[in-house]
Amino acid sequence: MRKTVAGYLIHSITAFGAIAGLISLEEFINGDIQSGLLWLIICQIIDGFDGPIARRIDIHLHATRFDGHILDLVVDYVTCVMVPVAMLIRLDLLNNKFSFLYCAAIIFTGALWFARTDQETEDHWFNGFPAAWNLVIPTFIILDTKESYVQLIILTLCVLSLTKLKFPHLVKVEFMRGLTWTLALVYFISLTWLSVQYPNGPDSIKPVLSLFPLYIFAISIYHSWKVRERGVVSAND
Repeated sequence: MRKTVAGYLIHSITAFGAIAGLISLEEFINGDIQSGLLWLIICQIIDGFDGPIARRIDIHLHATRFDGHILDLVVDYVTCVMVPVAMLIRLDLLNNKFSFLYCAAIIFTGALWFARTDQETEDHWFNGFPAAWNLVIPTFIILDTKESYVQLIILTLCVLSLTKLKFPHLVKVEFMRGLTWTLALVYFISLTWLSVQYPNGPDSIKPVLSLFPLYIFAISIYHSWKVRERGVVSAND
């Protein structure tokens, strides 16, 4: 009984992530960028903790009325794709005649990625960029990224979301876990602090927001190359 109650409570917390995303969107619409960023960070915190807790209590055995995996995908699509795209539009980060196409590309490829049947490998690497626009767009905002760079990064990530380039699941992947967790923690603390201080955050911290994505790309490329290399060797054998 206790685990059943706990299971439905976790489902409710996961679903609340969508409400937090709505609040974030409302704050951006009202022009309160700082509050919008902080509510989006709350979404990220919920997304980071509900899954491990659900697995620990075997939620699929005790709260069976709802499918936690489907619920998580629905909420993630709202908070990781739809809300960041709305931010992109509201703040005019793409102030040109093609801005709609860039936003449409994010929504289109994001929908396809969340529907992938090969979304995650057995060793917990994501196939393709995992539609983490809830990190990408706030980073654009805080770093005041040039429009040309925003366009290039959006196009690159949209294409990569449909590939088999392996991106690490930050919680589950064992490869270089210690370094990954350390850099992820530093990135998240920096993102939170710069959001609290927005738009007057210290410039000395801002480079951290670029370091972590570059690290993720580096290990993604390395692991993908190793997987491909093992496949070639197996084929030759």
